[in-house]
Amino acid sequence: MTNIWLLAWLVVSAMQSPAAKQAVVETSAGTFIIDLSPEAAPNQVAVFTKLVSEGAYDGTIFHRMVKYGMVQGGDPLSKDASKRALYGTGGLNLVKAEPRAAKLTRGSVAAVLVPGKPDSAGAQFFVAVVDQPGLDGQYTVFGHVSDGLEIVQKISETPVDASGLATERIEIRTMRIRDTPPPAPEPFSTEAPQALAAYRAVLDTSAGPITMEFLPDKAPTHVRQFLRLAQAGVYDGMAFHRVAPGFVIQTGALASRAAPLTEKQQALVHNLQPEFNDTRHVKGIVSMARGDDPASATTSFFICTATSPALDGHYTAFGRVVEGMAAVDAIEAAPRNGEAPIARIDLRTVRIEKR
Repeated sequence: MTNIWLLAWLVVSAMQSPAAKQAVVETSAGTFIIDLSPEAAPNQVAVFTKLVSEGAYDGTIFHRMVKYGMVQGGDPLSKDASKRALYGTGGLNLVKAEPRAAKLTRGSVAAVLVPGKPDSAGAQFFVAVVDQPGLDGQYTVFGHVSDGLEIVQKISETPVDASGLATERIEIRTMRIRDTPPPAPEPFSTEAPQALAAYRAVLDTSAGPITMEFLPDKAPTHVRQFLRLAQAGVYDGMAFHRVAPGFVIQTGALASRAAPLTEKQQALVHNLQPEFNDTRHVKGIVSMARGDDPASATTSFFICTATSPALDGHYTAFGRVVEGMAAVDAIEAAPRNGEAPIARIDLRTVRIEKR
């Protein structure tokens, strides 16, 4: 009987546990998400949440930043452009001192303090764009950016004057608190191979569009991963970095990307176990590039421009070109230095369509 009562108490306690909360920060530079940490800083989170519910942050700006280092905002005085000289002095002295975080890492959201005054935290906060070991043990961290850190980094690039104050207004348009949503299933992880076959990818290149269909019955894991990377924009802004006439044209190398991946995009990139199959590498077949290790394929892929039996059974074929071979031929004919195109051949986007 005792065990039954204990079980009932645990169930009721679990039901009464507060749901994890996030702050959705919509700014003029984009939106980012903060996972709040009431277990680490209950008082700061309580004050922050109350201020958000009152709309206290709406219309404030990020008034101070260090490029690729940190951004600071939340001062209610920053709503008024005429009070620029006072930015950084408002909204303080609202929270008693709480434990300092041992580490202040990339994405940490911490309360701003007046130097030498441990009880001076309040509305103002800063976000670390990179690890800040020089600040370890000095600030109360009450949250962490779980999505959109690239937006915070972009904000950090705002021009500043000699005193470090922003010369342009990057505004917090709205901020709201929500329950942390359950994790979404990984894209393209639940479809059967027959369903995956309904998708196509359209490669928008500077030589023209190339449409490919997939071979999920031969390489389902590779097809799922390619769809996932393409949908997330990983391939956008890349180039065809290798042209070997009579053999292959190759793209998908991260080093060719015009801009670095976001954290969410980077998290999708991983090595693939080979799915060698009986598909012959003939003209138009799309296959995954790799290094010496058969399990070293990540993002780079190639399109065969001729029959290449030496590739059969050693590289994972996962698709075929169904439209746009004229663009493939144009890329193959591009002037080059060795196998490197002399002029950049862009892979602007990869768009996923469903038939």
